[in-house]
Amino acid sequence: MIPAFLRCLIPERFRPIGYLTDLARRKSGGFVVSGPFAGMRYVATSQGSAYIPKLLGIYERELNPIVEAMVNRRPDLIIDIGAAEGYYAVGLARRLPATRIVAFEMEERGRCALREMAQINGVAERIEVRGRCEPGDLVSLLEVRRETVIVCDVEGYEATLLDPTVIPPLAETAILVELHDFIHPGLRDAIRERFAGTHRIELLTQEPRTKADFPWRTIGTRLLPRSYLGWAVSEWRPVTMEWYWMVPGADA
Repeated sequence: MIPAFLRCLIPERFRPIGYLTDLARRKSGGFVVSGPFAGMRYVATSQGSAYIPKLLGIYERELNPIVEAMVNRRPDLIIDIGAAEGYYAVGLARRLPATRIVAFEMEERGRCALREMAQINGVAERIEVRGRCEPGDLVSLLEVRRETVIVCDVEGYEATLLDPTVIPPLAETAILVELHDFIHPGLRDAIRERFAGTHRIELLTQEPRTKADFPWRTIGTRLLPRSYLGWAVSEWRPVTMEWYWMVPGADA
């Protein structure tokens, strides 16, 4: 009751978490400051994930070498499933001006934010925004043979979407998938088994973040408990996350 009352009285930018978010917005100018998508202009919030790490360019930084590998492949098509506001969809569109992007996001708020971010970064004409992704959508997108990369973060629905027995062209497609074994136990091993015969599979694991990852110091940050700076750079993960980067065929 009292915390809720205080939140009504105290403007967000003066609350500890709001202060750090406002500080990151001001210091960054609203642009990603580092990492593979440095210079990307960002919308005012994120959808279903941590905002400050995206502005800092440290969001999922374990995947930075994979992003560079995707860029080096120069794919004709990138399919981003679970795109949220477009960290990857817009970031990759900026890095790959000749590549078509199809971004699936089931939440309307996410799709609106994605369209806004594509617009303010000048890539809206190359990103097709769609709703929920189903196997039939992948079948139709993959039926034309071309260099394609899939980025997949769908909270366990990868169990349905990433099945080459149902969608055979997946056997020839490079895939980055966030794994959700904590939602569906055994899913990580099942995905590996499905693609072991056609892909080289690299497992990536989330690394710790520390308050040292927050680059700006003010009187306010010195007065805050250290836990708040740790929060600012965390990604609010329920467990230590893992990803597979799966590269097909002769590329493996």
